[in-house]
Amino acid sequence: METHKMTPNQTKILEGMDKVYDKLIEFKKKMNSELVILKDNKITRVKP
Repeated sequence: METHKMTPNQTKILEGMDKVYDKLIEFKKKMNSELVILKDNKITRVKP
């Protein structure tokens, strides 16, 4: 089995995506709006 190492750019991209996700959750809670997610191949709306 082959293991893959992440490049520094890939690591930075993943860290940036984590920050964006955290900010999205924070924004949705602040604005009291629904978060739309895909769960079990169904579109679901979640209230914060």
